[in-house]
Amino acid sequence: MRLIILGPPGAGKGTQAAKIASTFGIPAISTGDIFRANIKNETPLGLQVKEVLASGGYVTDEITNEIVRDRLFEDDAEQGFLLDGFPRTAAQVETLDAILAEHGHALEAVLELTVDSEAVVQRLLKRAEIEGREDDTEEVIRERQAIYRRETAPLTDVYSDRGLLVQVDGMGSVDEVFDRISAALAGVARS
Repeated sequence: MRLIILGPPGAGKGTQAAKIASTFGIPAISTGDIFRANIKNETPLGLQVKEVLASGGYVTDEITNEIVRDRLFEDDAEQGFLLDGFPRTAAQVETLDAILAEHGHALEAVLELTVDSEAVVQRLLKRAEIEGREDDTEEVIRERQAIYRRETAPLTDVYSDRGLLVQVDGMGSVDEVFDRISAALAGVARS
């Protein structure tokens, strides 16, 4: 399957992406994980990304597009993938369409985890404390939420118009949410 998972920062996309990838035998490709690995290794990209993230911003489309293009051309993504954190803008939707067309592929579904905004802010503050994520202050978290609402939330309309959007309630335990996702994807696989 070729999937995208959408939802605001803290909706549980990364956790659910790992479970989906394991179930379907496809790689979960997280732009956030790629960026964090580069930051940790202090690569030139990592240093650039660290500065952007510290201010609460998002990495430019140009950098993100190139990273995703390279990753989707790797062998393990040939039979399918789950994208987490991409696309996040209308321009990136067009880029992804072009990348998929180069391979002769198309998306099967776009999952959107719907969540309560305030609950997510509290979840992220707790995660920041546990994981020592210094860049996850309340101000930065709220700014990322606002950017998501402005730039990424409109993608749900794009994918809904294409008949690809599958909304799933992202509130509850990890297993409860995964059960809802599994049921939704079973419907996609049958159609």
